[in-house]
Amino acid sequence: MSASSNWLGKPAEFIGPFPTSDRDRGFDCRTRLDYGPGLGRTGTIHTAHGTISTPAFIPVGTKANVKALIPEMVRDLGAQAVLANAYHLYLQPGSDIVDEAGGVGSFMNWGGPTYTDSGGFQVLSLGAGFKKVLSAEFSGQACFDDPKLNKQAVKASRAVVDEEGVIFSSHIDGSKHRFSPEVSMSIQHELGSDIMFAFDELTSLLHPRFYQEESLERTHEWARQCLAIHQRLTNERVGKPYQQLWGVVQGAQYEDLRRHAARTLAEMNVNGQIFDGFGIGGALQKENLGTIVSWVSSELPEDRPRHLLGISEPDDLFRGVEAGADTFDCVNPSRVARNAAIYSPDGRFNITNARFKRDFTPLVEDCGCYTCTHYTRAYIHHLFKAKEILASALTTIHNEWFTVRLVDAIRHSIDNGEYSVFKEEMLGRFSGDSRTNLR
Repeated sequence: MSASSNWLGKPAEFIGPFPTSDRDRGFDCRTRLDYGPGLGRTGTIHTAHGTISTPAFIPVGTKANVKALIPEMVRDLGAQAVLANAYHLYLQPGSDIVDEAGGVGSFMNWGGPTYTDSGGFQVLSLGAGFKKVLSAEFSGQACFDDPKLNKQAVKASRAVVDEEGVIFSSHIDGSKHRFSPEVSMSIQHELGSDIMFAFDELTSLLHPRFYQEESLERTHEWARQCLAIHQRLTNERVGKPYQQLWGVVQGAQYEDLRRHAARTLAEMNVNGQIFDGFGIGGALQKENLGTIVSWVSSELPEDRPRHLLGISEPDDLFRGVEAGADTFDCVNPSRVARNAAIYSPDGRFNITNARFKRDFTPLVEDCGCYTCTHYTRAYIHHLFKAKEILASALTTIHNEWFTVRLVDAIRHSIDNGEYSVFKEEMLGRFSGDSRTNLR
């Protein structure tokens, strides 16, 4: 067994005061992964509010809160940073209020690094009548070459997207709003995150090739605008900590578009302002995730960090790391926790199952999280059946601990030269077949 085999029971590495840095941007590579495409690495991201050891999982605090947890709990999980959402905080309470509070970190009592995404995904998925297209894609039942679905996707986009930005309706009260590079940058500057993302257009795998090309050029034009606006706002907001701006690489499942997008953003320079890092987003087929990310990483500069948006499943985390991703975020650990789904080294299970009613063992044996060291399956089963709010808090603690600690273990296995062994052991057990060839 590898030295990383007891990873879930190890104490959280990053608790207490956040590590400081004398730099407010930049990436230092520590260890390169000699496995797969050879793009994986460990390192350190520098921000105005401290450093992030990578690879790292970044819990999502959509509305300046990781649902069901207080920020001190999130830190006790070992989280190094949190990600909030520009769309949601713009609508409620308003980015101006967050700015007046001193930025999202001060507003939510989080002293370490913060990310904000641009709001592009939520603008379309929540506010633009785009749900049918996305649900068709995410259900896994859609045929990506279906002309009817392709037409529906293009129609949904063109109804709300133009060269200047996106019009959407608030999911709260139905009011009309417009997001553009100027609006997104202004909101994110007011939110005061250490790392923010350029405004981009969301497409799905159901969008045909011609629209993906059209959208990519629009996203790159918005990226140029974001760089110029970011530079202006940075200069205007004197005395504020530096906020990094990361470009988002789109291109769906097409290798030439992904590589073109990565090169374009890597070389983009507007009056001396460049992207401080990069996000890898958009439509990603699960089975091709590693391949697509490797296309992008191989085109991006080595001295700038890469964030893979919306990824948290264990096999995807390994694929992402191997392909060169440095940080990850996803709502899934907390979302499934609220629906009683529990992550374990042996796969997921539902705690509301009747067999747990009289089970007085921890959620997961030998897990070091607060929930597993203090509570039983029977108690948490009871909380869900009784519809007690505490159920969501306890299961979220565990699932976020599982995900954060897994990526920490991946990082340590790279530094210790044990990555291939750890991957085989962990994914073999998680999938229920230790004999599976996982390379």
